Amino acid sequence: MADMSIFDELSEMIAIRINSFNEEDHGRDWIEHKTHSDYDLWFVQSGQVHIQIDGTEHTACAGDVVFFYPQIPYRASAPAEGCRFMYIHFEYGIGGQQRILKDFPLSGIVRHTLIQEESRLFAASFGRTTERGGTPGGRLYLKAGLTAVIARIIELHGQDRYTGAFLKGQSPRRSERNLDTLQPIFQYIDDHLHQPIKMAELAALVGISEKYFISYFKKSLGITPGQYLFQVKMNRARAYIYQKSYTVQQIAGLLGYPDPFTFSKAFKKHYRVPPSKFV
Repeated sequence: MADMSIFDELSEMIAIRINSFNEEDHGRDWIEHKTHSDYDLWFVQSGQVHIQIDGTEHTACAGDVVFFYPQIPYRASAPAEGCRFMYIHFEYGIGGQQRILKDFPLSGIVRHTLIQEESRLFAASFGRTTERGGTPGGRLYLKAGLTAVIARIIELHGQDRYTGAFLKGQSPRRSERNLDTLQPIFQYIDDHLHQPIKMAELAALVGISEKYFISYFKKSLGITPGQYLFQVKMNRARAYIYQKSYTVQQIAGLLGYPDPFTFSKAFKKHYRVPPSKFV
């Protein structure tokens, strides 16, 4: 399974774009056959929704959150008493990789007992945004609510408390751009930050040429391996400074920089202030 820690390491690079959102109320005869071009979340407010994907039927009840991946055909219905739900279509990406979530089996029904707090936050932000005239910052509240829901789903999966059932436990994407292949890279970087790391070393870990490795990495993660390495170093630098237990020279050594000047220059490039003035 691909390492979920990349969402923390690259949190500053994550981009979320809301495409559309609304609330729907359907009677008992409602049937929908669709395939979406983006991510889609449904927040079931009342009734039950029956969802059929690849011949398997799933049932979402009031309070549950339904997570659809792009390009996955489904059939939805509410045969008993109808249903009501809020939905939101969105994009979620890192760098140039706008389908990063599809490397993880998150598509499915998240039961209300696992996501109550985040669902309430989303519902409140949805209300701010859709009330007559809206409210200043309403869209920002909605984006914050959506971010909290996605973060919770990622957290649950990382804790082995939730795995989406819509894809029957299989990886949703079988292509050359697969984060599973890069797992040794992430671990190696984390273990060797104290020394210079060359692209040839990383490429050798996954058994491909250096030139192809850089292209493969960028297609998989949306950024280059150099950008990833730099971001991880800056994350660690920030943590070391907050600890107030290391000098700038010591931090430079811990992160594989040849001297404090080179480290300070890199730090200032990222955080816009030198390490000595970072608070």
